[in-house]
Amino acid sequence: MARVKGALMTRKRRKKTLKLAKGYFGSKSRHFKMAKQAVMRSGNYAFVGRKARKRDFRRLWITRISAACRANGVTYSVFMNGLKKAGVNLNRKMLAEIAVSDEAAFKSLVGTAKAAL
Repeated sequence: MARVKGALMTRKRRKKTLKLAKGYFGSKSRHFKMAKQAVMRSGNYAFVGRKARKRDFRRLWITRISAACRANGVTYSVFMNGLKKAGVNLNRKMLAEIAVSDEAAFKSLVGTAKAAL
């Protein structure tokens, strides 16, 4: 039986890595060894970035809710505690959207939270 030399798969693997490294500066986009290292590193940064984005958005929503709460004379923690006791199940993303777009509705939510305490 003839010996199979993996030229086709090797070329496919290298082309895939070089395609991912397209646009990188200098040798990192042309030489396989450097491209492989750069793609691995960029993949790690992308993974970390996807996790960090979730944290960043949550922090933004909390800041917006807190600012709207203070404008209505209550702190963020007291407001969230009141909502939980009142049985209002709105996530922070929706609360932040209401705080920005509909001040009257947010004011009624603050009233609900104060009444529940």
